[in-house]
This record gives sequence, structure tokens and C-alpha cells, in this order.
Amino acid sequence: MGLFAALALPACAQGPSREPLPAPVLAALQRAQVPVSDFSAVVAPLDAAEARLRHRSGALVNPASVMKLVTSYAALDLLGPEHTWRTSFYTDGVIDGGALRGNLYIRGGGDPKFVLERIQDAFYALHDQGAQVVLGDLVLDHSAFDLPPSDPGAFDGEALRPYNASPDALLVNFKSVILKFVPDPAVGVARVVSEPPMAGMQIDASVPLTNGPCGDWRGALRARFDDPARIFFEGRYPARCGEGQWPVAYQDPSSYAARALEGLWRSTGGALTGRVREGLVPPTATLLFEASSLPLSEILLDVNQWSNNVMAQQVFLTLGQLSPQATPLAGSGPLPLPRGNFERSRSAVQAWWKRTFGPSVPAPVLDNGSGLSRDERITPEALALLLRHAARHPKAEAFVGSLAVAGVNGTARRYAASERSPVYGNALLKTGTLRDVSGVAGYVNAVNGTRYVVVAFVNHPNAPAARTALEALVEWTARLPD
Repeated sequence: MGLFAALALPACAQGPSREPLPAPVLAALQRAQVPVSDFSAVVAPLDAAEARLRHRSGALVNPASVMKLVTSYAALDLLGPEHTWRTSFYTDGVIDGGALRGNLYIRGGGDPKFVLERIQDAFYALHDQGAQVVLGDLVLDHSAFDLPPSDPGAFDGEALRPYNASPDALLVNFKSVILKFVPDPAVGVARVVSEPPMAGMQIDASVPLTNGPCGDWRGALRARFDDPARIFFEGRYPARCGEGQWPVAYQDPSSYAARALEGLWRSTGGALTGRVREGLVPPTATLLFEASSLPLSEILLDVNQWSNNVMAQQVFLTLGQLSPQATPLAGSGPLPLPRGNFERSRSAVQAWWKRTFGPSVPAPVLDNGSGLSRDERITPEALALLLRHAARHPKAEAFVGSLAVAGVNGTARRYAASERSPVYGNALLKTGTLRDVSGVAGYVNAVNGTRYVVVAFVNHPNAPAARTALEALVEWTARLPD
């Protein structure tokens, strides 16, 4: 049977399992000093109600990024795999002789992957319409999402890590700057190339080389990010590292979109006589162009294979726009958007869960839908039921295909040590990791010809060390005999 086949499946029973915890799993937990009471798991065939293994499967656990499976399946069911987001470009003026005589408005529609190449394509399309010079302001409309101010370092104190980027209706390039270091031994420096071009921001063009070991080359740079108008380096770059790349979240995320969009506009040959500011699209504005996002099915590849947190939150917030309580934004152009927020999204997904699985299956406790949370909870049993249900959905391939292939790509590459492993290429998985959480969930094709749902979590301070127990469970499943 193909890995993507949809099957008619019974509900997931909660009776006793046929197997105790496998010895390799117990050994891995013991090495990590994690008690079995902090491990929970379900291994069940897709096409049979009886589980092969069930251990604390009804316990509410923090799933970390495995919670993205709930957001993904709800989105595919409610929106469809072809759903797209639109970033709209308006003006309150006219285009005349290569100039836009008025303001250029950019209204974000929640696109989870509005990155440099697609922004440049949109700007070139505007240039082709004759808008090379804006004789007015560049006005950014973020109002499609109703979000409070956020501190990107609040979760774990790592404000400069891109995984902590906060969602935004006009999310530009994940609010990150890519720093590239290219050694030039002839002159004793590494050239620094940065993307995107950031208006009003200075970045050192080079940094001295050192002959020391590569090691912690980022620490050796002694980069300074405390000034939003400048990034500079007080250290050196190890020549032995060769070319290096460092993605960092911009130190002032509230001004990122303004700096990046102005920089990109000018780098594509556009000119601007006014300033960049935030504001709403006026009701009488004229639509010039709409940039469509990638379809949801492609967005979910980044969400699940690479566990992109902010993209998952963008998808989750979009579900909140389906809520009856999501009111259109007044005075926001000819096609007002309903506003999304986390509370409405939680309500929308909870309602979808009850319609889909019934009142007897405990609904997950949701926060932002990405798993980057200390508060989200779900039972392994409920997640196993979701995986079974998703496998028989008319659009099952879009869901199953969004998962990482063990040993091949994404965050599941480590789940097969070599191509000789029975897991290699035979498991589609979503992994999750927080400081005190390790988790995995997905589908495993065993050597006995049976396809299994596998869900397992460790909630314990030593959870990262116990990841080997999850790997052992996946391999045990792949080796199951008849």
C-alpha cells in the first residue's frame, strides 16, 4: 500500500494494548533518567481499532510543535489545500508618466510566506503598470489581524532567534535579516552581505579574519544588535569556517516591515518622495495589484517539515477570520477583511474539533496553534484519532504529504541513522521540542506490511535527552512482525 493512501478507519479504541513498553524504549528512558510515568504513547494500526501499544494515552501533555498537526488539519478541512492569501496594493492617486501621484498602500492579508523574491515580483509588477516613482507615502496596513504588542524574547529570552518571530497580517520575510560571511584571505577580512536591504540601517561591510578554529563562530563575531539602525561586529570571523550564513530576527521587529519594504522598493528601481508609515487603506482607494500567496498545501510543507512557528501562527490566525465574531474592518478599501485574533482562532478550532470528532473526544487546549507555548495540551489518544481521521479525508495527501520523511528531510532526518534502517523513507513524522518536551507523531510503514499511527511524548526536564526513546519507539514500530 502507498504511504499516502486514504483508508476507511474505525474510531480509535481505548482498550488495553497488546504490548508492554518495548525494551529499547525503556532503556532509553532509563539512560535519560526519565520515569515511565512521564512518557505517553499510542501505536495503532490505521485499519484496526486494537492498539499494539498504549501507555498513558489519555494523559493531557504539552505536545510542543506536534500541535501544528491540529492547526494543519483544521486548516485543510476548513480552507482547502488550494487556499491562498492576498497582499493588496492600493492607491488614492493616479499613475501618470511613470509616477504614482498619491500614496501607495500595502494591505497585508496574512500571507505566511511573503518573502523577498515574491515582494520583488510584486514591486516589478507595479513598475510595469507605470508606478516607478511614488509621489507620496508608502502606507502599510497591518489591520487584518487584531494582535496586541508582543515581546519576541518573552518565551525563552531568545529575541534574536527567528523561531520567535511574531505573526503579522503584513508579515515580511519572517522579520529576519540574513547575514552572509564570505572570507577574502587576500585582504584578511570576511565580506558581509545582508538581505534584505534595510532602509536607514547600517551593517558592517566586512569583519577581520582569524586563523582560529571554526567552533562557535557566531560568538567569535561578537555581533552587536542593540542599535536598530546598525549591526556591527567587535570580534573576528574564523577563516576555517568558509562561507557562513546567520539568520537573525531583526532587533526592532515593529519597524522591520517599513525598513525592508522601503529598501526592497528602492532596490528594484523604485523611488519614494514621502515616508513609510502605518495606516489604513481608505474606502475610496483604487486596487492596483494583488499578490497571491503560495497555496496552503505548500505552506504546510514549511509548517510541518521544518516546524516554522510563525507560519503556523499565521495559518491559525486565518482560521479566526472564519469565526462569526470576526467583524470586517471598517474603512479598509473596497473589500474589507474580517479581523483575526488568537481568541477567535481558538474558538473556531474548538468548534471544528467538536463537529469533527464529537463531544466525547477531549478537545485540545490551544494557545497560538504552533506549539511554541507552555500552555497547549492534547492527549496522545486524541492526536492518534486525528491522524486516523486525516488519513481518510478526501484531501488526505495534502496532510500526509506535509510531514517530514524519516531519514530524508525536515526535522525527521535524525529518525533513521542510515539508509539500511527500516525507518528510512518509511515514516512520515512531525516532531516537537521544547526545553522540557520531546514529541513525535505520524505514520509508519512496518516490515509486516501494516501502516501504523505513532504518537509519543516525554514531558520532563530531561526530555531532550529522552528523544532517543521516541526514536526507539518509531524503529520498534517499523520492525513489528505479524
